[in-house]
Amino acid sequence: MSKITRREFALLAAGAGAVASHLEFARPAYAAGSARVVIIGGGPGGAAVANRLKSADAALDVTLIEPKDKYTTCFYSNLYLGGFRSFRSITHDYEGVKKRGITVVTDTATAVDTTAKTVTLARGSSPLSFDRLVVAPGIDLKFETIEGYSPDAAKIMPHAWQGGEQTWLLKEKLLALPDGGLIVMASPPNPYRCPPGPYERACMIGHFIKTRKPKAKLIIFDAKRTFSKEAVFEQAFNEYYRDIIELNLTNEIDDYTVVKVNAATGEVTTKSGRTERAALANIIPAQKAGSIAAKMGLTEGDWCPVNPDNFTSTKVKDVYVLGDAAIANPMPKSAYSAMSQANVVAADIIADLSGKPRPPGKYRNTCWSMLAPDNSAKIGGDYFPGKKDGKEILEAKDEFISKPDDSPDIRRQTYQESADWYRTAVADLFGEEPQKAGH
Repeated sequence: MSKITRREFALLAAGAGAVASHLEFARPAYAAGSARVVIIGGGPGGAAVANRLKSADAALDVTLIEPKDKYTTCFYSNLYLGGFRSFRSITHDYEGVKKRGITVVTDTATAVDTTAKTVTLARGSSPLSFDRLVVAPGIDLKFETIEGYSPDAAKIMPHAWQGGEQTWLLKEKLLALPDGGLIVMASPPNPYRCPPGPYERACMIGHFIKTRKPKAKLIIFDAKRTFSKEAVFEQAFNEYYRDIIELNLTNEIDDYTVVKVNAATGEVTTKSGRTERAALANIIPAQKAGSIAAKMGLTEGDWCPVNPDNFTSTKVKDVYVLGDAAIANPMPKSAYSAMSQANVVAADIIADLSGKPRPPGKYRNTCWSMLAPDNSAKIGGDYFPGKKDGKEILEAKDEFISKPDDSPDIRRQTYQESADWYRTAVADLFGEEPQKAGH
């Protein structure tokens, strides 16, 4: 894969399974064009809601607010780091969304008046009015939880947990890594975006080291005692990346939570006092809902509580919150989860505006992780609203997870399944077919 230039990056990221809904939409009873839905956030959750609404009713006034005019997916970004995909292949624009009749506003929502039902934008244009509002702001990072870490430090020690420039920056630093250099990764505490993500990234960095920098090493400091698909990842570390990846999980003796970094020296220090000097540090801090959610009063603590039937906010009327920002345990914060939630949100909005019954939603998730070439694992399941110490989301008993002893054929099939899902998801979200992996 050829190295992407800074100019090419700027052009690609300017402005810094299948997913089709199985839900039945109620026939709209309101006057054509009379209802206005505004969606904050153009990631998987927000874009999917916009597309579902417009598909259900072409006359519905749907506006999508997103600060970036090109969207680099966090899902599949680890494969870019490993050399299996290009930056272009995970970066998409909103031209296909616009062609569907959806208004796309490239701007940042800075405030919401839920009484007047208006959204204020950063660039000072007239506030946008809405009848229903969907908030899908993704995550913000809690830089303050690690001494010495900050947005400026992240330019040296990238987190790459928000797609775009950070993704590109981490790959550039991998390419510039001296052979024999030490990489240190800090895995965040729960809850965070994409639970298997850090360990898939470790595998992809491990593959990069194995094929490009064979004398280098990756050390993982993990704030947790256990993690998603742990047995499968540990098997992959042992089989493919022995003597390359060192995993340090917090235990009864050592707390491997990273508490301090020094971007100038590359030093990374854990709570139990271990310090490593990294040639490249990938620091992934604790996370919270995107900042607009707190400004709107949608949060309790770091995240947004929702009604599990339809992902309406428990805090603010006529507002839906979905995707990474929502409290949807045990659903993970994944792109697949967000798109599944979007199906329910869109169906609920149409039913609500139509005065039709609003049946409780059903949800699904799958998370794929690439371990090595043609070798992927997955975890997933079905979810439904239920009651257990109050209303919450419950997981069906038929959840599935890959096993360490799965055959090579099953792993190849799982990899192909993930590639097919990405292709379908991107076509659905952005109205385009993604480029092939090597382009």
